[in-house]
Amino acid sequence: MPPGFGGFPAVLLIGWVALGGAGVLYARMRGIPNWAALPVLAAFLLAYPFYLVPAFPSLRERLAGSTLPGYLVASAVLPYLACCMGAVEFQWTGLARLVAVALAFALWYRIFPAMAVFDIAFLALIPSVLLGKYFNTIYVPLYPPLKDVIVLGHIALIEVVVMVLLLERRVPEAGYGFVPNRKEWRIGALHFLYFVPIGLPLALALKATHLVPPAPFWKIAGTFFGFFWVGALSEEFFFRGVLQQWIEEWTLSRTAALAITSALFGLVHIGFGGMFPNWRWVLVGAVLGWFCGRARNQAGSIRAGMVTHTLVVTAWRAFFA
Repeated sequence: MPPGFGGFPAVLLIGWVALGGAGVLYARMRGIPNWAALPVLAAFLLAYPFYLVPAFPSLRERLAGSTLPGYLVASAVLPYLACCMGAVEFQWTGLARLVAVALAFALWYRIFPAMAVFDIAFLALIPSVLLGKYFNTIYVPLYPPLKDVIVLGHIALIEVVVMVLLLERRVPEAGYGFVPNRKEWRIGALHFLYFVPIGLPLALALKATHLVPPAPFWKIAGTFFGFFWVGALSEEFFFRGVLQQWIEEWTLSRTAALAITSALFGLVHIGFGGMFPNWRWVLVGAVLGWFCGRARNQAGSIRAGMVTHTLVVTAWRAFFA
């Protein structure tokens, strides 16, 4: 993906076509009526350009300063309003909650100084919102099978936090972007292979997972690209691009930063699979975090960690449960 403003219209158009086609196909496969499917599709098409912007530095920089809070509020609110055209119940309290969470992040570093205690609190606010199911009472579907529409809230949260960290806190980009280069693919794939003989036996020994019949190819491909561009991108940026870098600066030790960040990455999986506490996945997640962090250190970019992370998740969802 071109990093400058020049490539943005082309990427936007391609993405809109792909999202539109995928949305129509998904709605037909699941038998979702048009009155419910079309507002959700419109919401995703609205959310997409906001999600792209952080990866285009020249365009992103135009939003720095006084424009940013209003822009971030719009990025959270507009997809919700689109959903409210028939797929989601409109609530003034829901709208207010979206504005509040966007402003809480947008104004954080205008209220608090860039110090370790406030940096940690800022990052801790992210899992608090997600684990507290903040968006569940906002995105209330009028058609029950659309319960997963709350992912729009999660996408907005990712975009808002990334923009604040890059434009307000001025953290290094750390390779934030959607397409790895050849070196990043190679290092990421190698660290996936390094993880397998350690992480797989550990997961099986702990009975954290078990073999199942292989998933169909289309599902494997969808898992890879969907997770790569959303889950892996956001988690690798927050953990390896921001937190690991901060801990390295605070401890003056790259090894300590890698170990601490990996342990914290494992701990966020403590409720994984609906179990709490799920110490099995905490251990597996910590091991995965180590290899993702090591890939990031070796490549100098989170995109290598994204490759490792995505290959592990895709293999798991393809052959294990």
